[in-house]
Amino acid sequence: MSDVAKQNAAAEALKLVEPGMVLGLGTGSTAAIFVRLLAEKVKAGLDVVGTPTSEATDRLARSLGVRIVDPGELSGIDLTIDGADEFDPQLNLIKGGGAALLREKIIADASARMVVIADAGKEVRQLGRFPLPVEVNPFAAELTRREVLAHLEYVGLGGIEASWRMATGEAMLRTDGGHLILDLKCNAIPDVEALGAVLDRIPGVVEHGLFIGMAERVIVGEEAGARVIVRPGD
Repeated sequence: MSDVAKQNAAAEALKLVEPGMVLGLGTGSTAAIFVRLLAEKVKAGLDVVGTPTSEATDRLARSLGVRIVDPGELSGIDLTIDGADEFDPQLNLIKGGGAALLREKIIADASARMVVIADAGKEVRQLGRFPLPVEVNPFAAELTRREVLAHLEYVGLGGIEASWRMATGEAMLRTDGGHLILDLKCNAIPDVEALGAVLDRIPGVVEHGLFIGMAERVIVGEEAGARVIVRPGD
């Protein structure tokens, strides 16, 4: 996604922001552009409050003068703007490429509306080309990995590769919450709801990157502007 396309997606999303809103602020390069555009509006007098989905977004927003509130202090969130790694025709998502999926899902679930900003390359007929991130508790993590692989047989995903995401050198990546990320190379997910339900039942799995029925719309950034895809039935 070019910088122009990212800028166009973020600018279109900014049109949804109204004075007095509590905003969930997403994680990733396109979400960061949105935060920067939002900060310009705040500097010009827009009165909003943000709550971040990652420590990186928290630092960025504060550095730009956006007022930040801990999500635990809020009774609700009006609108969350976030990115995605993939979205399908029903606007189901794969998220977690930036290793912030747990906090992103907590914020999205608490929001009255979730809007995704993405590029055309993230639009797919079926989720799964992008590896599905699964956030795992470090305790007995290898046992959890084996349990995940065993359960995948039930949803037609036997024999796939499941690898730990690495940081630098030989160190495993740690999320803001201190968890590990297991990337599932599914290629195609035949039933996203069934897979989500299976992963939800495994005790060592903290959260997974399937965001099912959470996005109200996706704003697709393009060189000449942006197009809006609304969830079917809305």
